[in-house]
Amino acid sequence: MKALHVITGLGIGGAEQQLRLLLRHLPVRCDVVTLTNAGAVAEGLRADGVRVRDLGMRSNRDLGAVPRLARLIRRGSYDLVHTHLYRACVYGRIAARLAGTTVVSTEHSLGRAEIEGRPLTRGTRELYLRTERLGAATVAVSDTVAGRLRDWGVPASRIHTVPNGIDAAAFRFDPLRRRATRALLGLPDAAFVVGGVGRMVPGKRFGLLIRAIASLPGARLVLAGDGPEAGALRALAARLGVTGRVTFLGECGTTDAAPGIPAVLSAVDAFVSVSREESFGLAVVEALAAGLPVVHAACPAVEDLPGGHVPGTTRIGGADGSADPTDELTAALRHRMESGARRLPPPSAVDHYDIRLSSRRLVDVYAQAVGTAPVPPTERAHP
Repeated sequence: MKALHVITGLGIGGAEQQLRLLLRHLPVRCDVVTLTNAGAVAEGLRADGVRVRDLGMRSNRDLGAVPRLARLIRRGSYDLVHTHLYRACVYGRIAARLAGTTVVSTEHSLGRAEIEGRPLTRGTRELYLRTERLGAATVAVSDTVAGRLRDWGVPASRIHTVPNGIDAAAFRFDPLRRRATRALLGLPDAAFVVGGVGRMVPGKRFGLLIRAIASLPGARLVLAGDGPEAGALRALAARLGVTGRVTFLGECGTTDAAPGIPAVLSAVDAFVSVSREESFGLAVVEALAAGLPVVHAACPAVEDLPGGHVPGTTRIGGADGSADPTDELTAALRHRMESGARRLPPPSAVDHYDIRLSSRRLVDVYAQAVGTAPVPPTERAHP
């Protein structure tokens, strides 16, 4: 089988990084097309030996991208097109239909009120649903996202849950890496350090972490990621007088000098994710694989599993994400500080989210999409 993956952009982001990891384990010949922004992940894919093309879309209304993409699909003689992220799903489904090629789409970032960090509108939803019918199947990265798709009106028979995956061995705690990374970042060996990872956008609520650290003398914070809120977050740290205790790393792993996420997770003592809403929560699973205690708000990767399967996690905030959990977060981190920094055995949830399992589940979806058998309901995609 030969597949073409179409994604909106290839800058640093969860869906983009997940695609790169998936292609390392997918037993299918794959090329990649990005509609725009052939950034750091495109470079990484090329280093992995994957052919990457930039379609050069100039704007969301560059309708000429559809015939360009359709021609590319025809010339490549692909058996299947797999689209990722909203814009690529809309344009890619239409182009694949014009090219006469089967298309499968993954929904990575569907929230209750947002999609990919932008507010959901009636028009956004209608366009998504109209083009969703052109595909053979829609893949949800969590049961939570599958439920949201059903609520939108996507038939359950078309939805497969294939969770995001990680390579757990890459995140295994390494005391030597911990010491080296702390030395690189200027973090004292005995300091209690909290970590946060993600794009610096309002929905991630990194400001809550900075406020919590300001209330915990002696604690430090390391934030890995970049985005439009970076300047405001630096200003907040300065205003609260904690500039010396907050380290902004920017995008990690993009240069040889910057530590990668596994190194950052080895260096910190607790991990926090207080996003208002999530479609999965990949950074939380990576932190659990590193043996870190985790404080989280919305996180389907944890919440979709039976109770007791994810020890070492503490849930804070209201179910709808509207409450301000700063005091709750501060109390949870104070408890962790007073308990002393220690590593935990990675929970069984980490094995549940092995990238190899995700790859096998996706291959099953591919086989049924291009075959004659009817696409089965969501449950068939579970182990």
